[in-house]
Amino acid sequence: MTGNCKASARGIATVEFALVAPLLLLLLAGVLDFSLLLRTATCAADAARAGTEYGSKSATAAADSAGMQAAALNAAPGVSGMTATATRSCKCSDGSAVTCGSTCASGKMMVYVQVTTEVAAHTVFDYSALNISNAVRATASMRAQ
Repeated sequence: MTGNCKASARGIATVEFALVAPLLLLLLAGVLDFSLLLRTATCAADAARAGTEYGSKSATAAADSAGMQAAALNAAPGVSGMTATATRSCKCSDGSAVTCGSTCASGKMMVYVQVTTEVAAHTVFDYSALNISNAVRATASMRAQ
């Protein structure tokens, strides 16, 4: 009789594993998707920061939109399909917006650069039925020196 109990216990363990394994794999896939999304978001944020650092070096670099975009894209070589957009804006010391190249009556004009990166995160599962976008966007702003 003891041999029959061991076979029965092994059969029960096999059935339990067959029921639990798909749930464990689904959980593992969710963790994998989250980690891929987090990696992509971190790369996009770092790339945007690198682009603004390039633009904040000088007034000449702040006007170089192509250079800021290239710096952002070069900062994330392992991420394919990333796009970068760079802009420059100017404000007076009192906070009022002004056209770059003009003067401020209330004091010194400050130049700001902003770089926005966008990339699609690749995931294991397709979440389009849930109306969840896999687009990751990051924006960084700095004052130019």
